[in-house]
Amino acid sequence: MERFVEVPGGRLFAKSDGAGSPIVLLHAAIADHRAWDPMVPGLVAAGFAVVRYDYRGFGASTTEDVAFSNRTDLLAVLDAFKIERAALVGNSRGGQIAIDTAIEFPERVVAIVGVGAGLGGFEGNPTPEELAIFEEGERLESAAQPDAEAIVDLDVRVWVDGPGQPFDRVDPAIREAVRGMDRQLYRPGRIPGRPIVLDPRANDRLGELRCPVLAVAGVLDVSDVAQAARRLEAAAPSARAVIWPDVAHMIGMEAPDRLNALIVDFLASLRPWE
Repeated sequence: MERFVEVPGGRLFAKSDGAGSPIVLLHAAIADHRAWDPMVPGLVAAGFAVVRYDYRGFGASTTEDVAFSNRTDLLAVLDAFKIERAALVGNSRGGQIAIDTAIEFPERVVAIVGVGAGLGGFEGNPTPEELAIFEEGERLESAAQPDAEAIVDLDVRVWVDGPGQPFDRVDPAIREAVRGMDRQLYRPGRIPGRPIVLDPRANDRLGELRCPVLAVAGVLDVSDVAQAARRLEAAAPSARAVIWPDVAHMIGMEAPDRLNALIVDFLASLRPWE
C-alpha cells in the first residue's frame, strides 16, 4: 500500500508491505525509501509488516521551508498506518532518527537496529585520509556553483565503495541505484526544510534508551561508524555491536539476506508486538 502522510508544512510518501509485527525502515541521507528494496521481500516472508517512507525533501516527499522534527514525522507515519509500536531499522541518518525517536518517544519503539547508524553528538576519530575526503566534500558543496555530479561521485566512492576501496568492489547496479537517488538531492529548487535537532544530543542520553539496540557496522565504512556502534554497546543499557569485515555503509543493499537474517534473529524474542 502506498500513501502520502500529511505533516505540518509537508507531505511524506510512505509504503507498507506484508503483515505482522511492524518494522519501519529509515533510509540514509544519500538515498530514499528505495534503498530498502532488496530487503523488503525477505522481511515480509519472515512475517513482518514493513513500512518505508521518504524524509522531507527526499524521494517523493516534499516540504515547505519550515522547521520540523524527524521524530514527530516518524510518529505521523506510525499513526497513519495505525501502528502503536514498531521496531526501527535505520541506515546512517536513519539510524540517528531511530535512536533519537526512541529517546524522545520510548513508548513507541520496540527495538532499534542501527545499520551504519549515525549517533547525534558523537565525535569519532577519523583517519587523516578520511579527514581529507570530508574536506573535499565540504569544498565541493560550498562552491558558488556546486558541481552536483562531482558531489554524487564522491558520495558513491565513500559511502558505497568505502574509503580507499576499488570502484568495482560492489555490484555496479548498487552504485547506479545510489547515484540516481543521491542525484535527486541536488535538483534545482529542492527544499530540504530545517530539521530540529534533539537537545540534549543522543550521545549524552544513551542511558535513557529503554529498548534493545543492535548496532551493525562495516569495517570498510568510515571508521567513526564502527566507533559509534561500540559507543552504543558500551553506554546503552541493552545494546550489542556487530562489525562485519566485508561491507561499507549501504549494508542493506550490499548484503540484504545476511542483514535480514540478523534482524529476524535479533527480534525473535520480542515478537509479536502487533
